[in-house]
Amino acid sequence: MSSLRSDAGGWERQASVPVPDAGEIEWLLFEQRGVISTAQARALLSPGKVRHLLSTGRWRRISRGVLVAGTAGITEEQANWAAVLAAGPGAVLAGLASARCGGLRGRFRRAVTDVLVPAQRRAAAPSSRGAPIDMPAVRVHRTTLLPEQDVQAGRPQRTSMARSVVDAAGWALDDDEARSLVAAACQQRRVLPDEITEVALRLPRFRRRALVLETARLAAGGATALSEIDLVKLCARHGLPVPDLQERRKDAAGRNRYLDAYWRRFRLHVEVDGAHHMDERHWAADMLRQNEVWLQGDRVLRFPAWLLRSDPARVVTQLRAALRAAGWAE
Repeated sequence: MSSLRSDAGGWERQASVPVPDAGEIEWLLFEQRGVISTAQARALLSPGKVRHLLSTGRWRRISRGVLVAGTAGITEEQANWAAVLAAGPGAVLAGLASARCGGLRGRFRRAVTDVLVPAQRRAAAPSSRGAPIDMPAVRVHRTTLLPEQDVQAGRPQRTSMARSVVDAAGWALDDDEARSLVAAACQQRRVLPDEITEVALRLPRFRRRALVLETARLAAGGATALSEIDLVKLCARHGLPVPDLQERRKDAAGRNRYLDAYWRRFRLHVEVDGAHHMDERHWAADMLRQNEVWLQGDRVLRFPAWLLRSDPARVVTQLRAALRAAGWAE
């Protein structure tokens, strides 16, 4: 008997590999995290058996043509499988859902699960009627541009990291989220800025193409956070020298530390503080790190990230004053 069973307690999320003599249905459920299409189920089980599993609650319907074993809540992996199976043949996981499968971290809003299908297929968005509350809606995109290099092998099949990030940026709720997605993927070393650029140049007509290309260019220069991107753009807009980003320094303990922005010629260091810097432990660590920078003879300026947008004139005034004091001549 397989160790993968759907019982009254629900699907065993951390189930072990099925025993060697397990049937094809057990292996399929294992590979697809307990999610199965009705077509797959009917190919392996009799119609009566499928009806019995549904009527007894051991299986349930979570989308049109998609079933799940058990009664527990839907996991992110199961939602991904459900989206791809519901979209039908040729569908691949895409956008933010695919990027998260590739390891992208961050609090990005995921209201839907995106999938790509070949343009010749007239796939409708799978119905979410009757789906569990924790099952995201599925959004189907048709494309004529999905070359081999843009598809990543895996279960379920998904787009490559670079293509996932570019698509996710185009489908993001706003420009800030789009920039953050691209910057985070580069900062976390999930993709190279050049790979983002290559995909964006191959897709001539997609939303926010210029924004994605600009963000990838800034990331290649070291801007790997939205606040750093804002700072670089602020300097360029007001005719200030552009800083060197992510300057590496060793602290007193010999560990590598990175400065947010550093004008090497003028020995000026700027730190842009996000919300996490308000945490007491981060605050203390930041102060000690700032002291070490000052002890080496550098000037230090600190700004909260929100100030770069709410009052950029004040930031520019202090930057200009610090640069002039360090010898910069406009």
